[in-house]
This record gives sequence, structure tokens and C-alpha cells, in this order.
Amino acid sequence: MARTYRLKRRAARQTETRQRIVEAAVELHTTLGPAHTSILAIAERAGVERPTVYRHFPNMDDLLTACSTHYREQNPQPDPEPWLQIREPEARLRRALSEIYAYYAAREAELWKIFRDVEDMPAVRRVAEQDIRHHQRMLEVLASAWPDPKDEKRRAVLGHATDFFAWRSLQRQGLSNDQAAGLMIDLVNSGG
Repeated sequence: MARTYRLKRRAARQTETRQRIVEAAVELHTTLGPAHTSILAIAERAGVERPTVYRHFPNMDDLLTACSTHYREQNPQPDPEPWLQIREPEARLRRALSEIYAYYAAREAELWKIFRDVEDMPAVRRVAEQDIRHHQRMLEVLASAWPDPKDEKRRAVLGHATDFFAWRSLQRQGLSNDQAAGLMIDLVNSGG
């Protein structure tokens, strides 16, 4: 019985250590960006040695996957499925942009660091595939409200309207979320 107890305690400590490493990596990835975060910095932040990080995460893909999973659980993106209940295209888009822009606004500094590094780090790009699929689903839901959901020009404008960097640009120009949404709705309605 004592051996079973020790094994359970050891497993619990390993789980706690792994969680500390993931949380340290998420904190550094969202403050510095994945491209500017070293394994040594993660180890120091987690209170472990570098070999411990490698023991739990033998490669960068494993670490990034664990980090992105943790981040998504703590910060879920807007769910596009309820938008399907809104039949009128402009109302559906307004609701979607309201939720998307609120999500971006609440996490702007974090998302900027991560999205910036997607272009420069293939490993981050691979992990971001789930987010890219989620964004594609949002576009499908939004496009389906219009008479021609396959209209490439409208889909491109919807993609622009829901893009983090487009939202950020409008914010930097002084527009509120409501103003930015109104501008994007006008653009979508004009056919681009």
C-alpha cells in the first residue's frame, strides 16, 4: 500500500510540475511572444531546471500544443454556432463582430504577440491551425446569411472584417468597437 501511495504522490507532483511549466510558458508567450521565449526563461519562471522542461516536453510542438490548449481553455473564442439563429445577415454580422471585437479587445496585447509570431515560427503556425479552422467556421456561418454564401468577394470582406489585424488597425485609428463594426458592416453590405 505504501508503494502505491508514493507512486500516486509522484504522479501528482509530475502533473503539478507539468502544469507549472505550461502556465509559465503561456505567461511568457503572451507577454514576450513565442519567438522571444526561451526554454531557460520558461524553466526559471516555472521554478524548474531546463532538463525538467525537456523531460515533460521533448520538442517545441509538444510545448506549444500544451500551451495553446491551456490558453484556449482559459480564453475561449466566440462560438459562431448561436449566430445561425439570427437570420438577417446584417444583424448576424453585427452580433458576431460585437463578440469577436470584445474578445480581441480583452486580449489585444496577448494576441498581438502570438499572431505576430505565427508568420515567423512554423511550429506556432502548426499549432494555430485549430484557430484558423475556427476562423473559417466563423466565416462560413457569416457568409451563409447572405443569398449567395459562395460570393468570393463578400467572403474576402468578411474575412477582413473578422481579422485581428484589421480590427487592431481600426482601433489604432481611434475607432471604438461599435464604430469599427459599423464600418465593416457598411463595407460588407457594399459588396466590398
